[in-house]
Parts: sequence; C-alpha cells; structure tokens
Amino acid sequence: MTKTAFLFPGQGAQSVGMGARLAESLPCARELFTRSADILGYDLLELCTNGPAEKLNSTVYSQPALFVCSLAALEQLKLDSPDVVESCIATAGLSLGEYTALVFAGALSFDDGLRVVQTRGEAMQAASDASPSAMVSVLGLERTRVEQLVAQAREGDVLRLANYLCPGNLVVSGSKPACERIARLAEASGAMKVIPLAVAGAFHTPLMQSAVQRLSVALADVVITKPRIPVVSNVDARPHDDPTEIRGLLQRQVVEPVRWEDSMQWLIRELGVATCYEIGPGRVLRGLLKRIDRKFPCENIEA
Repeated sequence: MTKTAFLFPGQGAQSVGMGARLAESLPCARELFTRSADILGYDLLELCTNGPAEKLNSTVYSQPALFVCSLAALEQLKLDSPDVVESCIATAGLSLGEYTALVFAGALSFDDGLRVVQTRGEAMQAASDASPSAMVSVLGLERTRVEQLVAQAREGDVLRLANYLCPGNLVVSGSKPACERIARLAEASGAMKVIPLAVAGAFHTPLMQSAVQRLSVALADVVITKPRIPVVSNVDARPHDDPTEIRGLLQRQVVEPVRWEDSMQWLIRELGVATCYEIGPGRVLRGLLKRIDRKFPCENIEA
C-alpha cells in the first residue's frame, strides 16, 4: 500500500467562500461549523462564506476559520475515499496547520483544538499590535545568502528567518525597519521577488513572546494524548509522542522558525512517504512540495 501523508495549510490560505460548499452539501461538515459557533461566540460559517475579506484575513479570525475549514475538507475525503484516510501514516501542518494535524491524529479533540486556536490567534494579534513588525517573503536566493543578508540588515533590531518553506522560498520576520532593510538588500542581491506579507506582525520571532504566555495557559487547560500516527513538529521537523513535549513545542512554535522543507524531507526520506494530500483551503503546500521534489505527487482536497 502506498505510504501517504496529510498536510494542513496555515494562515494565508484563507479566502472568502471557503467552507460554504462543504457546509451546504455535507451534514458532518455543517456540524463542525455549528459547534464552532458555540465555542467561538460568532457565526464562523457566515464569515467564511461572505466575509468581508478584511475581517477574515485578520489573525483573530483566519486561524479558527482555516482550522475548521480544513477539518471540514477532511470529512469530505473520509466520505469519498476512506481507503486514502486509512493509508495515511503521518501528518504535518504549516504553523497553525499543526493544530489541525494534531486533531486528525487524535492528539487533540476538535473542541479543545478550536479553543486553543482561538486563543492563539487573539494572542498573536495582541503581540503584533504591541510592536510594529512585519514579514517578508524572499524568492530566488539560497538559504545561506538570505542568512547573510539577515545578519547584515538586523542592526540591533529583531530580524530572523521565520519560515524555511522550500528551496528559493524563505520568509524573514522582524521589526518593520529591519524588514524594510532586508527587502532592499535582497532586491540588490538579485532576489527574484521580495514580497511583504499581509500578516499582522512578526510571527515566529521573539516579538511573539507575550503570545506564548497566553498560549501556555490555554494549552494547560486541554487534554493532549499520544498521536495515533506521527505528527511532524514545525520546530524541529521531527514527530513527538509525549504530550508534555507536544505542549512545549506548540509554545515554542510561535517564536521559532517553521522548518517546513526539513519536515517534508523527513516524511519522504525517513518514513518513505510516496504521496501527499493537502487538505484545506488553497494550494500553497502543494506548490512548496513541488519545489522540494518536482515529481512528488500531491493532491489537493479543497475546502
């Protein structure tokens, strides 16, 4: 049997209209949105269906929305292709998506996962509001060159590589002045593109430390159990079984880089995964995987 891994998207994959088709056609997906409204205190399905985009794109709302929509897409796959779900031997999620992966792997319940994700989004937004900061995508430069430019542009401010996504696609995160400096240096160094990201602030840097404090309280209030299949951590690109370790890694994830390329390489090389499914809104993860291994098959199950 082909070894399969499921991948769950992170913030940035959201779009107005996501989840609407699933909620209309699939009762179990509709139930997820009904439960989410009770937990969140607002109509998430209405927001996903009709927006406005400015509200859906905010960290406070996009994180719960992506979490629920991805799990709704998973329900569609369970119905259409239960054999594919049975063949899944490991899972991973990009930043926020790691919580979705943990729910799929049985380490977190849907309700507890959503409560933590809501707190995470609120805490990360508050940390961003407290310190003007940004994230910049740098395309077309080698990792070592971007690391050199980060060191050059830092000038005493917070600035670091935040997302190691795939070859030639790296995200730098830090204070706004430092991000402006790295953007100029990257362009001068021949980057294919330098794109400021539409996010609230410098995720995956020490500027998010205040969010860790709120997140740790939320994580302490939920039950985490041993995952039934490996869930690859963003922090170290390895799976972990111990619930205490998982809690600690989820806290560290907010202030440490996302090692997505290394995570995909671990799935392929160490576990022998031969195909992946990106489950949830967008096709970002499929695109990243193609840059890591051009011939690697990845199917998208859209929300």
